Amino acid sequence: MEALQNFITYVQNNSDYITEATLQHLRIVLIVIAFATVTSVLLGVWIQTRPLARALVLSTASIFLTLPALALFALFIPIMGIGNPPAMLALWMYALLPILRNTVTGLDSVPPAVTESARGMGLTGTQRLLKVKLPLALPVIMAGVRVATLLTVGLAAIAVLVGGDGLGIFIRSGLSRNGLPNAAEQVWTGTVFIVALGLLLDLVLAAFQRVATPRGLKV
Repeated sequence: MEALQNFITYVQNNSDYITEATLQHLRIVLIVIAFATVTSVLLGVWIQTRPLARALVLSTASIFLTLPALALFALFIPIMGIGNPPAMLALWMYALLPILRNTVTGLDSVPPAVTESARGMGLTGTQRLLKVKLPLALPVIMAGVRVATLLTVGLAAIAVLVGGDGLGIFIRSGLSRNGLPNAAEQVWTGTVFIVALGLLLDLVLAAFQRVATPRGLKV
């Protein structure tokens, strides 16, 4: 109980600082996910009917996830300097695969009969994509966006190690001050608020997915 009370007291005494770091963390995540979603959906649409390009792009995106996060963050420092940009570029690379793979899977799941019916109604290729295929694939695509968002929220904590902003600053400060007053509270603050931010974003995306899903696909 004492540890919990110390944590609550620390949060109350540093609420302004915590709010600022949370908003910084949120900003990084939203920018990364927005760019990753646009990139992945466009790539997914392009490679879905091109087997060779599909295998190459998906394999490349898969390789990104095998790269150590801190090493990848630091790799871009000589090019982009210290701060958020190198971290955000690395996070964008990590976020690609879940959305890209689900975009392709979602488009593959659209029944050919539906596409042919749309063609028979005189819809152009672009109209079939925007009015039929993407709406039907949306639930699967959104599942990928949600996974990528949770992944990015967690990995964004490492951004502070390359001069970035966010809640990771509490974890870094607490670990560097291990054994000193408020060190454990700092680590717990960073961890708890990162988890809370991830859960909140997932709930928002789940609600959006529910609203945007075509009525016939809702369960």
